[in-house]
Amino acid sequence: MPDISISATSTEGLSPEEIRTAILKALEGRSLSSVLIIPPDFTRYHSNAGFITNTLWHALRDKGVDVDVMPALGTHVPVTETQWGAMFGDIPYSAMIVHDWRGGVVKIGEIPSEVVADISGGLWKEPLPVELNRRLVDGSYDLIISPGQVVPHEVIGMANHAKNLFVGVGGSEMINKSHMIGAVCGMEQAMGRDHAPVRRLFDWVMERFVYGRIPVLFILTVTTAPGGRIRQHGLFIGEGRECLTAAVALAQERNIDYVERPLRKCVVYLDPSEFTSTWVGNKAIYRTRMAMADGGELLILAPGIDRFGEDPAQQTLIRKYGYKGRLHTLELFEKPENDDLRANMGVAAHLIHGSSDGRFSITYAVKRIDKAEIEAVGFNAADYDAVAAKYDPARLAYGWNDVDGEEVYFIPNPALGLWIDRARLS
Repeated sequence: MPDISISATSTEGLSPEEIRTAILKALEGRSLSSVLIIPPDFTRYHSNAGFITNTLWHALRDKGVDVDVMPALGTHVPVTETQWGAMFGDIPYSAMIVHDWRGGVVKIGEIPSEVVADISGGLWKEPLPVELNRRLVDGSYDLIISPGQVVPHEVIGMANHAKNLFVGVGGSEMINKSHMIGAVCGMEQAMGRDHAPVRRLFDWVMERFVYGRIPVLFILTVTTAPGGRIRQHGLFIGEGRECLTAAVALAQERNIDYVERPLRKCVVYLDPSEFTSTWVGNKAIYRTRMAMADGGELLILAPGIDRFGEDPAQQTLIRKYGYKGRLHTLELFEKPENDDLRANMGVAAHLIHGSSDGRFSITYAVKRIDKAEIEAVGFNAADYDAVAAKYDPARLAYGWNDVDGEEVYFIPNPALGLWIDRARLS
């Protein structure tokens, strides 16, 4: 099937009917009896993948096709029934299959150590097992459809496509080691770029283990959400790499904001319906670090944060080791006595990503978790209500603001973009 690519240059973006028409065209001529849809979870609510999944569900069911939906959780907690209804509409909650990243996967191959070493510039020299949820490879489905958003990402450069498979419905070794490779290579070498090291590894895997072997159709979106309203600027549908390349080019235009000067004070708001852990909420750090001034302050308004990890194992390790910087974490990682950290490379990578390495301060303003707990893992802490009284997210405008004579840069949702100081990028 030739790729389908549509994009809109208008402020409003593509209409629901334009999106629906393109999706139905991509299904034409296919003889299907059973389909698996792998959309992102609620942390990618603004991807518009919820609408796309709902459109696919009804179109396929109307043709008598059996349809399952397995959100690409990665290591996140399962989608709640409330989140499901908000994102996927009238698709029954019972249609959801929960991905088990620890026990529900099979190994389909391996990236040799020499390939990993070459792509990582010698920074990682171990082989990388390739794992996928067993449902993708056991022949249960005529077609696997993977809708999701292409947007800057701290590990792979630009999210989605193969990431939706190997992280979203991948196994623990694949997730942990790929994230650690990304952390060792450095976020600045990845974020907002197409051919980041981890993306190159996933491209290698796609060529050898997926294309022509596993029937996957990608439906990639490029969106923004001013005022919380989703605007879809592009839709790219295909079975190969071309749809990703086109989506990345548009996302680099729509989802990267270049600031004209470093941010001395940046205030980021985390919607409590979307961000309940620092595991997810640290997007506020990842996406702003290339715009922050040396010695600057990142203030994260986090009314919904009530924990650190997305599961008990992550929670325990974050509390034990904390967000203390890249070099400190790597030093801990190399010590034989810290075998719990070595066994959970994804957590080690997360700890590296969640630190500014002392270059700027990070303050979490919280109301559902004790401030002493925040400070114990390496952040500054503040009371949400007290801070929000001054930096009211309902009154601040996106971008530059003047708050009692203080210049503040406000970001209402860090998941939707990447902020870069042009001078730092160069």
